Amino acid sequence: CPIAVPGDPKVPVLYEVERTRTGKSFSVRSVKAIQHGKPIFTCQASFQLSQGSPVQHQFTMPSVPPPEDLLTQEELIQKFLQNPNLAERYRKHLTKIQAEDVPIDIKPVNPPDTFCLEPQEPKQFFWVRARGYIGETDMKVHCCVAAYISDYAFLGTALLPHRQYHIKLMVSLDHSMWFHAPFRADHWMLYECESPWAGGCRGLVQGRLWRRDGVLAVTCAQEGVIRVQEMPNQSKL
Repeated sequence: CPIAVPGDPKVPVLYEVERTRTGKSFSVRSVKAIQHGKPIFTCQASFQLSQGSPVQHQFTMPSVPPPEDLLTQEELIQKFLQNPNLAERYRKHLTKIQAEDVPIDIKPVNPPDTFCLEPQEPKQFFWVRARGYIGETDMKVHCCVAAYISDYAFLGTALLPHRQYHIKLMVSLDHSMWFHAPFRADHWMLYECESPWAGGCRGLVQGRLWRRDGVLAVTCAQEGVIRVQEMPNQSKL
């Protein structure tokens, strides 16, 4: 799903749908989202009738602590803000994150003890779920919610080894998703994110959404533009 230009939430979106292919078991639709007479987003969606097959395998779900044993992102931020030695620029950054109204419950699996910007391996794990109750509804609703969830903090995984830089621009170029098994977006799922490569002002990230029972429900991939500038050398506190 390539993104052309940012959308305007105050303006209605016109969707043009092309029936690219209609087969016996697979169908493809191409969608163009238009605002102000210009395309802001294009999407190609592939649909398949449910079919059984003896050819089945998946990766093994990573072994991590359950969400009940972890703090939410809000609780972690509050913990960091209580540190009297936290530098003011970091305090402002965390306060800005705290003020965001994010409709997702997020529990980082391996958060640092204190807020810092030390380089890390380009891999992270979150327990995620939609806030509120969605229930046993059309699976397409849960897929839409998972698409929203999948974009949160995804591209930022590519920046974990490069935290000495200040982000000037970070925006998605394309975002792909493959839905493998039914799931509930309002139930806890483990989001495994990793970045195998970054360079040339671009970053590539891959992600997997796991159900709690170990079933791989969704696979994601995203490429984005990343432009940075080096930050002044300051204390990490």
